[in-house]
Amino acid sequence: MEAQQPDQGDEVTSGPNAKIPVPLAAGLGLQLAALVLPGAVLIPTIVFRSAGQPEDILLWAVFASVVVSGGATALQALRVGRFGSGYLIATGASGAAIAVSIAALEAGGPALLAALVLTMALLQFAFSARLALFRRILTPTVTGTIIMLTPVTVMPVIFEQLNNVPEGTAPAGGPLSAAITLAVVVGIMLKARGALRLWAPIVGIVAGSLVAAAFGFYDTGRVANAPWIGFPSPAWPGIDLDFGAAFWTLLPAFLFIAVVCTIQTISGAVGIQRASWSRPRAVDFRAIQGAVASDSTGNLLSALAGTMPVGIRPTGTSMAEITGIGARTIGIASGALFVVLACLPKALAVILAIPGPVTATFITIMMATIFIVGVKVIVQDGIDYRKGAIVGIAFWTGVGFENGVVFPDFFAALTGGTPLNGMIAGGVLAIVATLFTELTKPRRRKVEVAFDRSALREIGEFVAGFATRSGWDEAMAARLDAVSEETLLTLLAQDEAAPDAAPRRLMVVARREDGGATLEFVASRGEENLQDRIALLGEASAGDVLEREVSLRLLRHLASSVRHQQYYDTDVVTVRVEPTALDTAKGA
Repeated sequence: MEAQQPDQGDEVTSGPNAKIPVPLAAGLGLQLAALVLPGAVLIPTIVFRSAGQPEDILLWAVFASVVVSGGATALQALRVGRFGSGYLIATGASGAAIAVSIAALEAGGPALLAALVLTMALLQFAFSARLALFRRILTPTVTGTIIMLTPVTVMPVIFEQLNNVPEGTAPAGGPLSAAITLAVVVGIMLKARGALRLWAPIVGIVAGSLVAAAFGFYDTGRVANAPWIGFPSPAWPGIDLDFGAAFWTLLPAFLFIAVVCTIQTISGAVGIQRASWSRPRAVDFRAIQGAVASDSTGNLLSALAGTMPVGIRPTGTSMAEITGIGARTIGIASGALFVVLACLPKALAVILAIPGPVTATFITIMMATIFIVGVKVIVQDGIDYRKGAIVGIAFWTGVGFENGVVFPDFFAALTGGTPLNGMIAGGVLAIVATLFTELTKPRRRKVEVAFDRSALREIGEFVAGFATRSGWDEAMAARLDAVSEETLLTLLAQDEAAPDAAPRRLMVVARREDGGATLEFVASRGEENLQDRIALLGEASAGDVLEREVSLRLLRHLASSVRHQQYYDTDVVTVRVEPTALDTAKGA
């Protein structure tokens, strides 16, 4: 697909591989870094200070957190082998790990924290390698709900920053700086075209900061007192590998946070894919695996450096939505700038001095775009009454937990005094409901065969028996057989394009569902997504049609829907076949 450039007035984003000028990539990367750095600095500062750690340990932990965040952000964009998503994904200190990190520091210091963060990284590596096993649970319904709940979790803290102004400031200072920021950013987003739209975030923040400076609450003293160049003294704490009682006591909490952070990463990787392309595309689960692997690499580096865990930020997705550009070169530039700014305290102070009302207003705009991305993820996957019920109940349950109105004392006792935030509560409910729906579906029948043309006869016998047991006639059985044949032939054509691929097996799963048939084919990977190719068939000219598109056209004609999930070394193609009215009457 050809990426569309923002100067064409298009309202959609360019692709992640779009070529943009280096100055533009650097400018947008600086905007992204400016939005993520305050959290990357303040979160570890709060954690290590709350745990009573010495100043040298604190300064080193903050420095290491910023550097690791930059490295992980760049790795996400670069996609080195199976590490990184190849998309614009920002990384920063994990807010979900604040409570457990403080507990680890108090129980055993930075060395114990490093050991526990190391276990998080290992669990995330395992998730990345075996993500296909969770495909029935981490559905677009679940990930979209979690994306929608991200603003719900963040906004209470952000709204508090609207009133974060020094005492003695004129009452109109905070509201006016926030209003100017909002007006400038939204005005440029809605009306500007071309290059100006790309600079909406920084123009709005500068305008709001100038208003704040006029009222005297932009912290110029912080900027003036900060040195130009500075490095903290190395204070590596080592890793506590004694595995004492404190380690085993805190391990379950850190593993739970690892699962939460992994689900956040999966949801964020789905969201940025939706935001980065100019037309809907099938989700690339290899990119999601790479995103989780990059996250685990960041936590491995955090453990080795003796700082707290890192996790992805939704900032990249909102930047792509606001500016209209999702090029991954922005992520590479932003990651490099993280490292540079970590060594330039004065430049870092300019960012940290931005007043609370200004940052709160802009983050509010960003969170609004994140909410809409979550809605798109759910709607584009197709929504029925089951999915609608899961999304609605999980979302409003998350809102209730975030506002502390859902039996707060009872659940705080269950979690050891730590209240569940809205994203965790709603996400867990969505996962449980999805798992319940999956487990209560009709029994699946499956067969495992060789992944070659010789399996056609065995697959034909399998689907014929499935059709007979389901009460369908020969016409429906023939359609199922044709769908199975075309799917296998198309997958084989992709596999033959990679002659060095190892031989694999094919598993075919059949299930009667909602009056129709669902067939699932689990085989080796291919480089092209069948779902996307089927969607693009009507747009291809005669000269572009490949021979194997005959199979794709037949598949589109015979099946009501085709969903292709691509993982490293694994392809999962799910085909839905609806019976005719006569088939339905006979099967009733």
